Amino acid sequence: MDSIKLEIYRSLYTSVAEEMGVSLRRTAFSPNIKERRDYSCAVFDRRGRIIAQGDHMPVHLGSMPMSVKAAIDACHLQPGDVVVLNDPYAGGTHLPDVTMVAPVFATEGRRERGKEGKRERGTESAAELPALRHSVPLSLHLSVSPSPRPIFFVANRAHHADIGGSTPGSMGAATEIYQEGIRIPPIRIVRGGELDQEVFNLLLANVRGREEREGDFAAQLGALRVGSERLQEIVARYGFAEADEYAGHLVEYAARRVRRTLDALPDGIYEAEDFLDDDGETDKPVRIAVRLEIRGDNANVDFSGSSPQVRGPINAVEAIAVSAVYYVFRCLIAGDVPASAGLLEPIEVIAPAGTIVNALPPAPVAGGNVETSQRIVDVLLKALSQAAPHLIPAASQGTMNNLTIGGWDARTGKEFAYYETVCGGMGARPTADGISAVHTHMTNSLNTPVEALEYAYPLRVRRYAIRRNSGGRGHTRGGDGTIREIELLTDAKVSLLADRRKTAPYGLHGGEDGKRGQAQLVTPVAKGKTKKKKLPGKFSLSVHKGDRIVIETPGGGGCGTE
Repeated sequence: MDSIKLEIYRSLYTSVAEEMGVSLRRTAFSPNIKERRDYSCAVFDRRGRIIAQGDHMPVHLGSMPMSVKAAIDACHLQPGDVVVLNDPYAGGTHLPDVTMVAPVFATEGRRERGKEGKRERGTESAAELPALRHSVPLSLHLSVSPSPRPIFFVANRAHHADIGGSTPGSMGAATEIYQEGIRIPPIRIVRGGELDQEVFNLLLANVRGREEREGDFAAQLGALRVGSERLQEIVARYGFAEADEYAGHLVEYAARRVRRTLDALPDGIYEAEDFLDDDGETDKPVRIAVRLEIRGDNANVDFSGSSPQVRGPINAVEAIAVSAVYYVFRCLIAGDVPASAGLLEPIEVIAPAGTIVNALPPAPVAGGNVETSQRIVDVLLKALSQAAPHLIPAASQGTMNNLTIGGWDARTGKEFAYYETVCGGMGARPTADGISAVHTHMTNSLNTPVEALEYAYPLRVRRYAIRRNSGGRGHTRGGDGTIREIELLTDAKVSLLADRRKTAPYGLHGGEDGKRGQAQLVTPVAKGKTKKKKLPGKFSLSVHKGDRIVIETPGGGGCGTE
């Protein structure tokens, strides 16, 4: 293995994933994808192992390999095919996260040889690659090839602001997955380069905001095309044998880096627990426990002490637990490292079936992806703080504060569905304060700009500010949360899926806990007068024009004594 060439290939494959992300963001319709960047893109080798990913959403990227595996296992993929899926019990995470997977096949052509410019078959430029017929707007322009097997796979995942179900935004109260939206098992949405219009119509008939959903699906398909063409260019330039060889080297190198990191930690067993406030159906806290054993350059992560799956929508599927472990251990590695399948090779994850970290159908799972994933990270970091106190921060806000609002927009004469996660405080680091008003850990999104939100939806942002002094005090302080107040300009259904309303983000080494979050409904009752009602962390309710929802997000925990 040539180390310089390894770095070249790391950059090449990562640039493919990043360019896919740029394409998806620029062509999407919904503010949730276009502005908040709630999407992820990745590249997989011919075996279905992840070899590169963009700096997108951690909760997506650690779990996407299971979706790709499900697509490969369920469908015998041919040139020009695209598989779509979102079923949490068949490789997905929660229903709004829709994944698309496309195979990349070798193309016929000629390969350059020597300085004379003579060319062999297999490496012409992308502009010369033959394309499939373009019969419908959403056809995928992938190259036709006689190659019997894919040489790569490309995939992306985007959170759609609505995927059907009983509440607008598909993130409301539910007691079974059937209430959360349409479940899509791994099925072809594009066959041989042509959109399967019947399948597409079935999906669009079961979601709110058809035009916006259609635009976002088209953006996902376009991003796959970009990724496929760039990979074919790499093979055209360097040949598949070398490109495949170094894809394998990237996986092996990432595994070596993780082993080196684990080997530097003291051997031992480290245990921790933390709690979700409740499941939205009862007031009972939900326990997540971990037993982390480090032996040499290997680790065992065991969640066996965690609560059984619950009735409310905070259950996580196995892919989420694995994704959280993937994220935490990647954060421990100093410097840049290929974001590949090798990161998990030295780590065994035990997530017992039927528990809150590996629920079985038909348990609802909308909040597992966004809330339980955050708590799994908190628990893992608390355990690791015993092994590496100089590296681990205090707890960040520990929730994504998922707010969904949906109804009828009189301005456009169409229904709308707004979804957003609201940022909060980052936990204090051992040598630096936490950052205020930022998305942390399993989310890497942005807040929707006020102008974009008000333009797209019948909503008005009345206040958006730092929640001062909400971070925990200590030698280093936790970051502050935020206050976001939204006025409704039409009657609508509002849902909130949030946590850290009862259990505060913990401080470390004597640092104070961060302040807990809260929400209020502000209702006008007379001219200049309002009535305020405290809301729970998880609810769905109908509100009226003029009502305001106020979200105050948690601050991060402090670290060390003042």
